[in-house]
Amino acid sequence: MPDGTRTNFRVFKRNVVAEVAALQAGLAPGQIRRGLRVLRDILAAFEIIIWERGHDMYYIEPLFYHNAIIFERYGFTYQQGQRWMESINTRFSDNSSPFIARLDGSTPFRTLQAAQSVRGRSWAIHDGILGEPFTDVHMYKRVGKNAAPETFPGGVW
Repeated sequence: MPDGTRTNFRVFKRNVVAEVAALQAGLAPGQIRRGLRVLRDILAAFEIIIWERGHDMYYIEPLFYHNAIIFERYGFTYQQGQRWMESINTRFSDNSSPFIARLDGSTPFRTLQAAQSVRGRSWAIHDGILGEPFTDVHMYKRVGKNAAPETFPGGVW
């Protein structure tokens, strides 16, 4: 927050001014600057560490919708939450869905165009369009294997 208090991952409060600035800068929820584009290298190094310690899989919990999609693209699959992610895609894809009516421009995060991109959907979800928080999505990856489910087939960033 502007006064330095924590938002606790938006659980108790949001800094909407900063979020709008991030949206306008092309960032996703939770970002304060562009990424370093090193996730692929970090995951490869992490898998070596995991393997050397005698493990063949590891788990993550994406905190935002766009994180789950990114991890899908890096070969992770779902331990929990895949059906929910698929239902989110259905709600954003079905033009007759009452869900699409919520993309009414009532906030900067709820534009009709939000349905067409990973980042746009993530902002709308972050803004509460689902009516529930983005939680309980758990993913895992087997070392050296790519599962790569697609809950937003052909989705652009």
